[in-house]
This record gives sequence, C-alpha cells and structure tokens, in this order.
Amino acid sequence: MDRRLRNRILIFLLAATVLALILIKVSGRQPVAKISAVTPIRENIIASISSNGKVEPISPFVMRAQLDTFVEKIRVAEGQAVKKGQPLLELNVKDAEAQLAQARSKLLQAQNDLRVAQSGGRPDAAAQAAGALATAIAQRDRLQRSHEALIRLIAEHAATKDELSANDLELTRAQAEVTRLTAAKQEFDRGVNLDTNQAPLLVQQAQSEVAALEEKVRNGHINAPSDGTLYSLPVKAGDYVKVGDLLAEMANLRQVRVRAFIDEPELGALEPDEPVKITWDALPNRVWLGKTETIPKQVVARGARSVGELLCTVNNVKLELLPNINVNVRINSKERDNVLAVPRGTVEAEGNRYFVYVVKRGDFEKTKLEKREIHVRIADSTNYEVTSGLQQGEMLALPGDFDLKDGMAVKIMNTDASSVRGRPDAN
Repeated sequence: MDRRLRNRILIFLLAATVLALILIKVSGRQPVAKISAVTPIRENIIASISSNGKVEPISPFVMRAQLDTFVEKIRVAEGQAVKKGQPLLELNVKDAEAQLAQARSKLLQAQNDLRVAQSGGRPDAAAQAAGALATAIAQRDRLQRSHEALIRLIAEHAATKDELSANDLELTRAQAEVTRLTAAKQEFDRGVNLDTNQAPLLVQQAQSEVAALEEKVRNGHINAPSDGTLYSLPVKAGDYVKVGDLLAEMANLRQVRVRAFIDEPELGALEPDEPVKITWDALPNRVWLGKTETIPKQVVARGARSVGELLCTVNNVKLELLPNINVNVRINSKERDNVLAVPRGTVEAEGNRYFVYVVKRGDFEKTKLEKREIHVRIADSTNYEVTSGLQQGEMLALPGDFDLKDGMAVKIMNTDASSVRGRPDAN
C-alpha cells in the first residue's frame, strides 16, 4: 500500500476515535438545570392570623316576660338609644292590679288582728267576759253568805228551813253560772293566745302575697335597666307572651366583643392584648380596632373546622357594628422590623427544621446548589424571618421544573428583575 495513503487512513482513524470519545463524553453529561434565584433583603414582617367571627354585646341586658299576658304598648323602636329608667313596653296587668288591691285589704285586716291579739283581744269582748264573770262571782258570794246566816238563824229559831232551801237553790244556780262564765273566760283567753300566735303568720302570708303581686305589676312595666341601645325588640303590641319569652335586648354598644373562630394550628401564636382589626362586608371601607382579651382554653368543632373561640374587645364608637353580625378578623400576633426575609417558596420544612438551597459559584463559571439549614422566627403570608444560617446578599434557588438537590449544577435564568428579589443573572 502506498505510504501516503496509509498515513491518511491512520490520521482519519485517529480523528474518528477522538471524535467518538468526545461524543461519548458529551452524551453522558446530565443537562444543567435552569432555575431562577432571589436574594434575601431586609424588610418588616407582620405575622397575622385571619379568620371569621361574630359580634356580641359585652354586658347585655335580656328582658323576658315574667307572666302570661298580652303586650299592651310599645314605647320605643328597635335600634333606638335609650336612657336608664326609660319605659320600653307595657304588659297587660289589670288582673294583677285588682288582685293586689284585695291582697292589700287582707294585709290591713291581718295587721289589725295582730294588734288586737297583742293587746289581749277586742276591748269590748274582753270587758264583757270579765264583767259577767265578776258579777256572777259576786252573786254567788252573796248567796253563800246568806246560806251561812240562815243556818245561824235556824239554830236560833229565827228562820225557817224553807228559806234556807230557797237560798241554796239560788246559790246552786249562781255557782253554775260562775262555772259557765269561768269556762267562757278561759276560752276567750285561749282564743286570744291562739290569735297572738297565728296573727304574725297571717300577716307574713298577706305581706308575701302583696309583694308577689306588686312584683307582678312591676314586671308589666318594662323599663331600660341602663343607658344603651335597644338592639332587639321581637314583640309588638297585641302579642301574647308566656313566662320566659324574650321581650327585648339592650346593651352599651360603644364597645363590643367579637368572638373569633381560630383554627387549631394557629392557637399557639395567640396572646392577650394583641392588636385586632375587624372588617365587615356590609361596610367594606371601614376598619374597627380592638385587642385580644380571652385566649381559648379548649377546641370545639364548628362545621368541618376545629377551632378555639377567641374573645376580642373592639371599639364601636359610631355604633356601626351590630350584635350577631358576621365579621372578618385579623390578629397581628407578631411584628418585626428590618429583619432578613426570604420568600416562603425558597424554604423546605423537614419536621421542625428548615432548609434553603444557596447558589454557590465555583471555578470556570460552574454554579451549584448548597443545601443549608437556617433558623426562622416568624412568618407572614409570603416571607420567613431568618435569624441565622444565611447572609444578606447570598442567592437562593427558587423551585421550578427540577427537584432541587445538594450539589446540583444549575444555570440561573432570571430575565425579569421585577419578578424576583436580587439582580438578574444570566450565567
């Protein structure tokens, strides 16, 4: 074979081998992941809790019917501001008023009977009983003396036995009358003693009856127990109400309570005296301010949710928040100023540990990811506060089409500086 041809073949084979090796090496390389990255910056973070709630009066006055009757008059309108003692409505208590008049008359009689019993009975009856007995005793004693005198006269033959018999008959009758009148006087005294014991009880019973009827009549006149707003008046004139039926509700609504329903995972962040913002869909441009008051001590089921009921005190100077309306609640549980913040999307949570992927530049423009643990404190809806593990200016990988891994080769593809934090990098 010609030497020149052979050398050309060897050169060709050598070039083909080198090319094959290059192709094999290139075909075995993993593609470089194209990702976006951000740079942590310092900013203010407010960790808030958002939920729903219901408005309640703080110290409501609930007025209920204390008797079965009709509503006679309504003197106010629902939603009206009222003063303490102002008449609200009237119930029909005519029957109770008539019964009260009779009961007062019975009380006066019972009190008079008590005074009579305590003074020894009615004076005329006491005098009559005592006088009759005294007269009978005097008559008996006179006849007894006549009996003794007649016996002496008979012995002296100055009187007859017929005269003695006639006197003894009158004496027997007088003694019987004394016995009868003594028994009557004793019965009168026993009656006085019995009246003395019973009269106080009868007076007490009459007083109780009068007090109950007076209370019943008072319960027919419903007055405002304090200054406030009458926010519920479910009855109207002519309605029949039974004992226990709701008549009216009122309270001072310049400060109200909001019962906020906080989901169980967020309960641990709650503390007393934290600022609260209340909004109401019916007045979308208004915000009411308050503070947390009573932290939930238990969790209850509310529909499909498991919640704690947080009580908040809210200022309502213009009386715009009404009892029982549904409102939106936002609680600023933590606030930190000028802290190092990273987007939530850059952070991976593994149990109680948090990690980020830091973009590390190496030799020959090689860029790889470093998985690094960080420590965080509070978070809002978009950011975590980083307390350690990361320096300001370091770049963090954002998740995308690739699963991020430690040591992974990447290419930063930020092209829109407004969409990420940090400067664009087109490595």
